Amino acid sequence: MERATFAAGCFWGIEEVFRTTEGVIETQVGYMGGSVENPTYQLVCTGETGHAEVVDLRFDPEVISYAQLLDIFWRKHNPTTLNRQGWDIGTQYRSAIFYHSEQQRTVAEQSKTEMDASDRYDDVIVTEITPSGPFWRAEEYHQHYILKNKPSSCGG
Repeated sequence: MERATFAAGCFWGIEEVFRTTEGVIETQVGYMGGSVENPTYQLVCTGETGHAEVVDLRFDPEVISYAQLLDIFWRKHNPTTLNRQGWDIGTQYRSAIFYHSEQQRTVAEQSKTEMDASDRYDDVIVTEITPSGPFWRAEEYHQHYILKNKPSSCGG
């Protein structure tokens, strides 16, 4: 089993996408990339902690590759908007790939380069590719939020 961590705006929607992906064994949402220990949702929402809302997942590389996970990541959000996804605005909603190994970094950078060259987007991709840091699990009510609540849109 391997680990991957992605930030793609509100963590509710992207978690549901990966939770229902074959080969993904486990998902949890939380915060990564900031400077405050044990951040809460209320703190992260201020945009002052430096954290991004992330989905942290465990996957079986025999079933789905890291490159395939990246393909899903690119398709399920807009990687060309800086610190914004839809109505959600702030650094906590940035597009980011937090890599857990040099191999993941290499695959992520290659994938980003290919996606930028594909002309899929009118604007340049602003997704950051950065080493993973401490993962802080979000409050329980955020875990599997869409599965539990079936909201009409992601507002978290």
